[in-house]
Amino acid sequence: MAQYTPMIQQYLAIKKDYPDTFLFFRLGDFYELFFDDAILASRELEITLTGRDGGGSERIPMCGVPHHAADGYIAELLKKGHKVAVCEQVEDPKEAKGVVRREVTRVITPGTMMEGKWLTDKENNYMAALAQVEGRTGVAACDMSTGEMYVTSLAGQAESVLDEALQYRPKELVFFGLAALPKTALPSTVVDAHQLDVFAVDSQYAEQAKGLDVSMRAAVNALLFYIGTTQKRSLAHMRLLKQYDAKQYLQMDGFSRRNLELTETIRDKTKKGSLLWLLDRTQTAMGGRLLRRWIERPLLSRDQLEARLSAVEALKGDMLLRSDLRTCLDRVYDLERLAGRISYGNANARDLIQLRMSLEAVPELKQYMIQTNTPVLMELANGMDECADIVNYLAHALVDDPPISVREGGMIRTGYDEYLDKLHTASREGKTWIAQLEQGEREATGIRSLKVGFNKVFGYYIEISKSNIANVPAGRYERKQTLANAERYITPELKEREALILEAEEKMIELEYQLFVAVRSEVAKHIPRLQNLAERIASVDVLQAFATVSDERGFVRPELVESGDYVITEGRHPVVEAVLEREKYVANDVEMDQTNRQVLLITGPNMAGKSTYMRQIALITVMAQIGCFVPAKQAKLSIVDQIFTRIGAADDLVGGHSTFMVEMLETRHALQKATAKSLILLDEIGRGTSTYDGMALAQAVIEYICQKIGAKTLFSTHYHELTGLAETLSGVVNVNARCEEREGKLLFLHKIEEGRADKSYGIHVAELAEMPTWVIERARSILTGLEANGSTGNGNAASDVQMSLETLWTAPVAAVREEPMQFASAEEEAIMAELRELDLNSTTPMDAMMKLYAWKQQLKKR
Repeated sequence: MAQYTPMIQQYLAIKKDYPDTFLFFRLGDFYELFFDDAILASRELEITLTGRDGGGSERIPMCGVPHHAADGYIAELLKKGHKVAVCEQVEDPKEAKGVVRREVTRVITPGTMMEGKWLTDKENNYMAALAQVEGRTGVAACDMSTGEMYVTSLAGQAESVLDEALQYRPKELVFFGLAALPKTALPSTVVDAHQLDVFAVDSQYAEQAKGLDVSMRAAVNALLFYIGTTQKRSLAHMRLLKQYDAKQYLQMDGFSRRNLELTETIRDKTKKGSLLWLLDRTQTAMGGRLLRRWIERPLLSRDQLEARLSAVEALKGDMLLRSDLRTCLDRVYDLERLAGRISYGNANARDLIQLRMSLEAVPELKQYMIQTNTPVLMELANGMDECADIVNYLAHALVDDPPISVREGGMIRTGYDEYLDKLHTASREGKTWIAQLEQGEREATGIRSLKVGFNKVFGYYIEISKSNIANVPAGRYERKQTLANAERYITPELKEREALILEAEEKMIELEYQLFVAVRSEVAKHIPRLQNLAERIASVDVLQAFATVSDERGFVRPELVESGDYVITEGRHPVVEAVLEREKYVANDVEMDQTNRQVLLITGPNMAGKSTYMRQIALITVMAQIGCFVPAKQAKLSIVDQIFTRIGAADDLVGGHSTFMVEMLETRHALQKATAKSLILLDEIGRGTSTYDGMALAQAVIEYICQKIGAKTLFSTHYHELTGLAETLSGVVNVNARCEEREGKLLFLHKIEEGRADKSYGIHVAELAEMPTWVIERARSILTGLEANGSTGNGNAASDVQMSLETLWTAPVAAVREEPMQFASAEEEAIMAELRELDLNSTTPMDAMMKLYAWKQQLKKR
């Protein structure tokens, strides 16, 4: 390293401590990156790669970004899973001897982002830790931007517990004490035992840390260590530690949450089209985040659910009160993240004004809540701290419309600090004197165009145009600068007054900054009060969101029972109904119990609505167990402890698993974990193998669920032979997705009715897909032969099928009429092109219905 210049040596010495991190190295007005960092950053950020001499034999790769635009580039690197270390100049270059001293002031990682511009308002930014100690695995999750920390522990190895951590959708993971690291694509860090401070959790959380087992303590300590080493500043806002038992909530594995599209769609990974999108009528960012958490963790406690439902019912029944409540909530800014920035020391004066304005809305909000006369809302209201002392303090200290920067002054209100007021007076009087000087000199010289100006180089000056120079009295001014069209002058009196004005302004700006920091620090002492208030406001916001969407969509309050009954009258898929026109959606009933109607065996053709029906029941269950009204005419529901889904085709190429293997693994997971209180959705189990193998597996799964588990199950299949189980196996009931043939065309009614389907209509579906006419007619001919052979067979089904196929393939095609070629219109060609590109494996029923509806509307316009 000796051959490099001192500055490059300094860079390399700092970079050595951050090998896996982009080092943003401050040089003047730019952050520069060198060597491999520069090569990779230029590619990731699409910026120009250059080079510079650094003392070595070759030029050093280099790229850079302006310091004022660095946040955007840092955010782009964070989105791609990278870490960024920001290295600042920590001494004045004018006072430096040799190379300016530089230090890393913070390390920004995907899970430790604090700035609002890097975050999504209604989404938490969690990082999670897994720590394995004494046979248990602790799981801790933290959102640095809000100060929340959640912790639990589960029996078992980290691989089986990983799903609990993934429920938080963390941006990165920290591991401690794991025998084997679980497979994950997320950025991850391993913490060693010698790095941990075993008492860190006690120092940070005091009383809240009591009652944590050793695995929980290790998980929290691992997160605190990682956060401490990256942030290098106070974590005073991190005072909320919440221990929970995962068994208090309805459990769903990652595939089930994804398949039900609770918070994002399968296809686009976007919020629109998900259950969260439908229910999110929240007015605050913190309410939006809490809604997401409620959806991802439905409750099992009937008492808690009834309390939520009663609050929703009260708000739903009073539209005017709800409207006033929503208006009031709209005035509340993101208190959780404001508190985080205040404690972290990066809040500006406008943040504090937003805090004051939010707190000013609290008294009115409390009054509206008390008016509902509902226990849960009154309890929330009575626990709200109006923080009147903070409101008065901020109103006295800060102006109503401060600048964004905290280094430009203009933040502190007149009357807050006596010395600052004197400096303001001196500055104002000085500028008044300057204005009077300009007027006096014009009168004294007779030069009407004379003016007094200012710039940062020469300070204040008197400017006279060249045409008036002859009128300047001799010896009156001292010449300072010559311009093309004017001369600039100064006087001793002007420079003396300039010194007083500039000194006052410099002192004002520095004093205002010091006063603002003191105000911010004073408010930071009340962070726990603000966090508690934010939590209560968020709860109210979610409850009014439930009431609003329930009122608008015609949802009803579910009746929660413990009998095991599950009865829905005219139930609807909430999201599909919202996408389609209300009158076009076909409602369906469901009736299940623990004895006579335990398994619904659903038959019917593809596209008839079987999968939508199954998802609809699961979503109604989730909605009821988060305390929301449900899309139905009437609903009597037993609380479900787990939901398992096996819907849709998906393979795991990375894991080396075929579609059928994934299907078997997911089915096994359901069979191993389900209880009599669970809900299981199985779609066409066994379709990925031979007919008889698949049919045998499907029947065995149904028998196992009925005889060994007793869970309520919806089982869709194309194996019509399985419908006979309804006659031999207690608890199995046949239902079908009704279709009708009209004039040779298949009409989907999307109505689930009792009984088995009469046939599969597979050829009709192929016809809808516009398969070639020859293929359709040939398939019908083969089917006729197979059906005829099946009715007069010799008892050996396999050989019968083979004989029929051999006969049919060698037989001539019977009168397949070639239809004249018809050329499609431009609109039809566009729709067919979309259809060809459509990935059926990743298309959900809702996506398919939306597509079909859009295509139909396009064709109607022709």
